Amino acid sequence: MIDVREITALHKTTVAAWHERAIDNPCEGLLRLVCFQHQQNFRLWHQEDIARSPNVGDTEVAGVKRSIDKLNQQRNDLIERLDDFLIADLSASGVRPGTDARLNTETPGSTIDRLSILSLRLYHMEEQVRRGDASESHVAKAQARLQVLGEQHRDLSNSLAELLDDLFAGRKRLKVYRQFKMYNDPTMNPYLYAAKRPAA
Repeated sequence: MIDVREITALHKTTVAAWHERAIDNPCEGLLRLVCFQHQQNFRLWHQEDIARSPNVGDTEVAGVKRSIDKLNQQRNDLIERLDDFLIADLSASGVRPGTDARLNTETPGSTIDRLSILSLRLYHMEEQVRRGDASESHVAKAQARLQVLGEQHRDLSNSLAELLDDLFAGRKRLKVYRQFKMYNDPTMNPYLYAAKRPAA
């Protein structure tokens, strides 16, 4: 059975570690996929910060935006791979959903993605609480938000654990909902395939 605490611990420890050293992935199995998916969110977070800096020129912002598109595509692909992994694991474990098994509005992969983003938000909100150059009101605001984020993280972690319990008990069934992102596909994005047409 998958332990949600291992997933959230991985998110928390790697966010802290990757701010001090190169991004790595020492995990195996499902956690290896969790870590790869988390890496994309980590990179996205910091690219988004760069894109909003008033000190960055237009050329660099354009490059950052293209990087964000690529990372976001990888992030979404890895959400689907997480769900594919879980479907294979359920099948290998002999789980057969009951005839009345229901679908969930969100897949485990999507929930793991949200927990990954929450771990980044928690880390950076904690930074704001510890800022030595911030006003008391700023620190108080960050502290209040940190408490809300902690509650949201606990709620979402519990919801994921309940969903996994339901899936492995056959009370719910899992389908992968493909995103089919079109903007990075040179055959689907009209701005990309139009650019390849020969001039008249």
